Amino acid sequence: MNDPVKRFCLPLLSLSLASSANAASPISEIICAPREEMTSKLTHQFGETRVATGVRDIERVMEIWTSESSGDWTMLMTYADGNSCIVAMGEHWNDLRPASEKDPT
Repeated sequence: MNDPVKRFCLPLLSLSLASSANAASPISEIICAPREEMTSKLTHQFGETRVATGVRDIERVMEIWTSESSGDWTMLMTYADGNSCIVAMGEHWNDLRPASEKDPT
């Protein structure tokens, strides 16, 4: 792929096709929402629980939500203003921690 147009356009085409595939997701209509609304939807509609958090910076916290029954996962960015945005989601989440380190609840 020596042609710079092909090198630039093919990845963009792949990205746009991947984006349209995500449009079929039941949660795709929610991109950003107040945190309470977002976490309620993840908990009650999708059966997910928060399994990990990490401070990104003074304004943002990254959260990982998973469903043990379905294996689905959602990466949520929560902002200091009280809003949360879905930044990634997928399937087949695997918790690789030893059983002794997992939360028993």
